[in-house]
Amino acid sequence: MTAFIEAWTHKNEITVDELNAIEADKLYLVDIRDEAAFERGSVTGALNLNPLELQQGGYDLPEDKLIVCICMWGKISLGLAENLRQQGYTAVSLQGGYALWLQKKLEKETAAAAVDDKRLKHIENSLRKKYKRKISGKFVETICDYKLVEPGDKIAICISGGKDSMLMAKLFQELKRHNKIPFELVFLCMDPGYNEMNRHIIEENAKLLQIPLTFFSTDIFESVFHVEESPCYLCAKMRRGYLYRKARELGCNKIALGHHFDDVIETNLMSMLYSGAIRTMMPKVRSTSCPDMELIRPLYRIREADIKSWRDDNGLYFIQCACKFTETCSTCHTDGTTDSKRLEVKKLIAKLAETNPQVPGNIFHAMENVNLDTVLQYKQNGKDHSFMENY
Repeated sequence: MTAFIEAWTHKNEITVDELNAIEADKLYLVDIRDEAAFERGSVTGALNLNPLELQQGGYDLPEDKLIVCICMWGKISLGLAENLRQQGYTAVSLQGGYALWLQKKLEKETAAAAVDDKRLKHIENSLRKKYKRKISGKFVETICDYKLVEPGDKIAICISGGKDSMLMAKLFQELKRHNKIPFELVFLCMDPGYNEMNRHIIEENAKLLQIPLTFFSTDIFESVFHVEESPCYLCAKMRRGYLYRKARELGCNKIALGHHFDDVIETNLMSMLYSGAIRTMMPKVRSTSCPDMELIRPLYRIREADIKSWRDDNGLYFIQCACKFTETCSTCHTDGTTDSKRLEVKKLIAKLAETNPQVPGNIFHAMENVNLDTVLQYKQNGKDHSFMENY
């Protein structure tokens, strides 16, 4: 046993600063969050392994390296590290988890960006050049085809802190710089009850990308935390209501949300499988509860894979869902499973696309290719119609 490994045999945690000070070849980083969370971002060099298989000894782990277990907040990883030590490995939990690692990384990068703006220019240039066809071009195409931006608009760009809304903010900044249509932007970020760390991460990313946020606070997370049935649905509904009211208060007539192509096709399939209905996310919708307000989705035709590629190419890290459920790691199941129906559908589409790459596009275009002569029943303007009416 090396002196390095021996020094860690009686410890159960490692701090972010200690981790950063150790040479990479002495570490074996294990991220036990679910696959979707891992894909949104992880500690550099980490592997995404199933926590249940780790507990059962299902992996051949190195005995000559320090195994660092990582979850979102450093809570579940404590138990896993203890289990691995019982198996004979030298294992510790990352104190504060991925969230604290990300916060410290962003603080460092933002401080550097304040001195040197080359990184921001590189990020913006990537949208003008490398990702012009797959991202910027599709953004402009969607806006033009669906007439999402019109002269005199004042648009609230809703920032959740994730990759999609942050990308949307940068795209709107570019559109504003180069478009001759007169319109105004407000980069609106609602704090529904973030802990201090998550809010700090959003603020650091906004500084790095030079997005001038307008924050306002609510107590939504606290309100839905003890709701047992469909808390996510209620949370989303309450968020929408608060956003509408704040946007109207600021004089906005449109709200922009960061739903992308994959969100659209997943919603299509979820509606059929779990609701028995054919419904889709529309590129724009008039609000029924807030007069003169319209909701728009400018990322409608942009693939999530391309957004991830832009994020990773530029070394960007963003928060995920930051509600109290994830804060307590209650959604981080020790067996690696998930409660998310959306994630189930996402995986189903990906599996089908392995043998037929046309599947995602076909799901999307199916909603543009509805032949009413071949459906049993449909609803229009609140009234049910049957094929028997004209048979």
